[in-house]
Amino acid sequence: MRGLKSFYLNDRFFYAGGVLMLCFMLSFAVEWLFVAGQVLAGSIGLLTSMEIFLLYKRKQNFSASREVTAMASLHHPFEVVLNVKNVSGIKLSVSVIDELPYELEQRDFKIESQIASKKFKRLTYTINPLIRGEYSFGNINIFCSSVIGFISRREVFSPIDNVAVMPSVFQMRQQELLAMRNVNIGNGENKTRFLGKSYEFDQVKSYVRGDDPRNINWKATSKTRSLMVNHFEDERSQQVYSIIDKGRNMKMPFEGLTLFDYAINATLAFSNIVLKKHDKAGLISFSEQIDQVVTADWSPRQLMKIQFALYAERYHYTEHNYELLAIQLRKIAPNRSMVFLYTNFDTLESVKRCLSSLKSINRRHRLVVILFTNTELEAFTQNNAEDLLGVYHNAIARKFISEKELIVKELQKHGIKSILTPPQQLSANVINRYLELKAVGAF
Repeated sequence: MRGLKSFYLNDRFFYAGGVLMLCFMLSFAVEWLFVAGQVLAGSIGLLTSMEIFLLYKRKQNFSASREVTAMASLHHPFEVVLNVKNVSGIKLSVSVIDELPYELEQRDFKIESQIASKKFKRLTYTINPLIRGEYSFGNINIFCSSVIGFISRREVFSPIDNVAVMPSVFQMRQQELLAMRNVNIGNGENKTRFLGKSYEFDQVKSYVRGDDPRNINWKATSKTRSLMVNHFEDERSQQVYSIIDKGRNMKMPFEGLTLFDYAINATLAFSNIVLKKHDKAGLISFSEQIDQVVTADWSPRQLMKIQFALYAERYHYTEHNYELLAIQLRKIAPNRSMVFLYTNFDTLESVKRCLSSLKSINRRHRLVVILFTNTELEAFTQNNAEDLLGVYHNAIARKFISEKELIVKELQKHGIKSILTPPQQLSANVINRYLELKAVGAF
């Protein structure tokens, strides 16, 4: 029974059977084709028996294993390696079907190759994960056949391999290289200071061109008889919270990732920069209720806490509750903090419904609302309309785009800072705004 489960007839066998049937059918008109058909039938039977003997004379013809990383980044391809060795005495053709994780929704995966006797081959392919979570690989199925190619024998290998797909660590490192100007050289530290209005006093130094004249220390100037200025450093240990809206408005996908996943990747990269700048990073996620809270802190393990909290996040199909967020934020962050809110408003009316709560948060904290542009609508408006219906579609698309700009102006009118960004540029734009606000002491 086990042998029958591993026995498969190939296309070549059915092609030969089709030729055999044609010979017998035509033999009614051409008599000698009947003899040719009998010879062909005997040859097919002999070759099939010979291939069965070649493929089944050993208990196993192959050994196989899988090499895969234990942790991967969301929306960043990683490589999977299949190590396949032919332990038989003949050259075999193989079709390798690796049972991919169901999150990939790929059911037609197959690698075909030929492996000589006693030879080893590495078969590689890449996976681009678009969903966070644990990816579990299934069996490795090897269908092997000889040069005859009439039948295939299936051999199954069951390695246990799981990959934890985390928020994009690759993007986090990339943004860190772009954003951080403080680098260590050798055993010392080469620190680039930013000129900005801060309140963390550093030292009194001689005036050089480019220093802010408002920082001139007249008392020190009178003693040294040369212009002296007060020099300030960036303030440290300030609380910075990333708040992610998990409602249904964040389910919209762009290039395979939802807005919610873009926000998660950006939050990890942003939190890393906040901690590098010696501020305290925190995380809050909410929909109709507060789901996840990581209190702002500056401990060595804080980034790992945020990373694993983001790894476990899942979006909801409910409406956001900004009234509850404003109330709970008073308890979670009693001191003034900088708050980056990732959300997506589509209409001006939806903003006005939440405006009282946003104004309440902005009075107690420095609130920055992050909104997303619809890049697909913008691309659609670049196409020329070919008929009246196309003109209507273009007009509606432009209306939605202008609605986003009105939302930004409405927030600015009430003193709330905002970022309107394409999803693909979210991380860079959020980090740049944070560094800009920090440089001018806008906490």
